[in-house]
Amino acid sequence: MNMQDTAMPAEAPAWRLFVPKSITVLREGYGARGFRDDAVAGLTVAIVALPLAMALAIASGATPDKGLLTAVIAGFLISALGGSRFQIGGPTGAFVVVVFNIIHVHGYDGLILATLMAGLMLLVAGWARFGDWIKYIPDPVVTGFTSGIAVIIFSSQIGELLGLSLATTPADFLAKWAAFWHARGTFSPWAVGLGFSSLALIILLRRFAPRLPAFLIAVICASLVVYLFHLPVETIGSRFGGISASLPAPQWPEITLPRMVELLPGAFTIAFLAGVESLLSAMVADSMTGRRHRSNCELVAQGTANIASALFGGMPATGAIARTATNIRSGARSPISGMLHAIFILLFVLFLSPLAAFIPLTSLAAILVMVAWNMSEIDKFRGLMRSPPGDRMVLLLTFGLTVLADLTLAIETGVVLAAILFMHRMSQLDTADSGVALWEHDRDDFIHRRENGVYQRPSLPQGIELLRLRGPLFFGNASRLGDNLDAMAGRWPEVLILGLRDVPMIDATGVGALEQFLHRCHIHGVRVIVTGIQPQPRQVLKQMEIGAASSPLQFADDLETALKLAGDEGFA
Repeated sequence: MNMQDTAMPAEAPAWRLFVPKSITVLREGYGARGFRDDAVAGLTVAIVALPLAMALAIASGATPDKGLLTAVIAGFLISALGGSRFQIGGPTGAFVVVVFNIIHVHGYDGLILATLMAGLMLLVAGWARFGDWIKYIPDPVVTGFTSGIAVIIFSSQIGELLGLSLATTPADFLAKWAAFWHARGTFSPWAVGLGFSSLALIILLRRFAPRLPAFLIAVICASLVVYLFHLPVETIGSRFGGISASLPAPQWPEITLPRMVELLPGAFTIAFLAGVESLLSAMVADSMTGRRHRSNCELVAQGTANIASALFGGMPATGAIARTATNIRSGARSPISGMLHAIFILLFVLFLSPLAAFIPLTSLAAILVMVAWNMSEIDKFRGLMRSPPGDRMVLLLTFGLTVLADLTLAIETGVVLAAILFMHRMSQLDTADSGVALWEHDRDDFIHRRENGVYQRPSLPQGIELLRLRGPLFFGNASRLGDNLDAMAGRWPEVLILGLRDVPMIDATGVGALEQFLHRCHIHGVRVIVTGIQPQPRQVLKQMEIGAASSPLQFADDLETALKLAGDEGFA
C-alpha cells in the first residue's frame, strides 16, 4: 500500500494545500510507462463516459452535446487542477434533478448563471478550507438523498424507455407518474423492445464480461438495429438534430442582481452536491489506492471547472465515483489519465459526432436505469435501516423529502435533524466528559508513543498492537479512525486490539467508518479484537451486522482476555 500522499504537516506553508496532484506527479518524475498506463486508463474511462454524458444531459433537460462539452471542459480541468490523483470529473446523476428543475423554471440561460455562481461558491469554500467539513455530513443524509435522486432518475426515464408520447413532462415526482399513466396508451412496442433489450445486454455484459464497456456496446448495438431495420423510434438525430462537431467560444451570461437572487438556492444546491460528491469520490479513490487527496485543492478545482463549463455553455460537473473507480481499476497512475479521458471525448466530438444521430433515446434510457440502480445503494440503505431509530428517521426523512419535495430542503433538514439527534444522544450519556470527542491511545503507564504516532505496550508479544479510543464515535469524528490506521501503514501488526471502553456511543456514520477500518485490516491480514465495548455500541454493531466473514471481528471483555485470544492463534 503506497502512502506517499500523506496529509500536509501542520507547519507546512498554507499554499501547499492547493498544489494540484498533477504538479506533484511531475515533480516526482513521470515517464513513458506512466503515460502508457494513463492513456489506456483514460481511453477506457472515455468509452464509459461517452454514452453516459449524453444520457445524463438528456435526462437533465439539456441537449446531448452539453453533456459531452461538460465532460471535455470540466473533466480536463478537474483532473489537471484537482487534489486527487485519480479523480474523473464530468456530469453526474446527482445533478439531474436540480438541473432539470432549473432549466424547467429559468431556462438554460438560468442554468449557466447558476453553474457560474456555484463555481464561485466552490472556490470560496476551497480557499476557506471547508474541504475538511465533509466529515460532518452523516451517512444517513448522504445515502438518503443519493437514493432519492436514484428514484427520480429512474422515474424520469420511464417515458423514453416505453416510448410514450408526452407533450411536456412535469418536474414534480407524483405529477410525472400521473402523466405517464395518462399517456400509457401511446407506448411504442419498438421502443419497449429495444430499451429492455439494451438493459438486458448491459446486465449480461456486467455479469459475464465485466471488463467490456457495457454501456457503449449496448448503444452501438441498438443504433445498428435502428439503422439497419429503420425502426420507428426516437433518436438523437430525430429529436435534437445531431451533435455539433465543434466547441463553442466562451461567453459571459447575462448577469443581473435580481436574476442572481432567484437562482441562489439552485446555485447553492449545485455547489453543495459538487463539493460533497467530489470529496466522497476522492475518499473512495483513497480507500482503493492508499493515497491521500487534498480536499481544499479539490474544491478549488471543482469551482474552476464549473466556471469554465458555464462560460462554454456546459452543465454542472463534479467527481464521478463510478468513473473514478473505473479509472483506478484500469491501471491509472496519475491525473494525466483524467486529462486524456477528456481529450479522447473531444476527439469523438470533432471527428465522429455525426454517428451519434443514430443513437435511440430508449437505449440511453436503459443506461440511466442502470445508473439509478447503482446510485440507489440498496445494500447500504438496508444496512442503515438496521441502525438506531434516530438514524433511520434521518435516512427516511431525507429520502422522502428528496423524492417528494426539494433536494435543498432534504439536505438541510437531514443535517439539522442529525445534529439535534446527536445533541440528544449526548445529553443521555452519564459520563461527565463524554461530550468531548477526545481521541487518544491508552493512558496507562505501559503505553508509550512511537515515532509514527502509534502507541504500543512494550511487554506485548511481537505482532500485537493496542489502540484505544475515547469519546463518542459519531459523524463528526468517524474519519479519524482511518487516520489512526494510516499511521501503521508499512508495519502492519498481525493482531490489533481495539479498546472501546471509553466510547459511550456510536452512530451509523461511526459504524460505516469502523466497517471500512475492519475491511482495510482484513486486506492486510490484521485480526481485530475489540475490548471493553459498552452496551450502546455493542447493540448497534449487532443490529447492523458488523463483523461478517468479509471482515471478521472478535470481542473480549478486557485486555487480558484479548491477549489470550491472540495467544490462542499462536502468539502465546
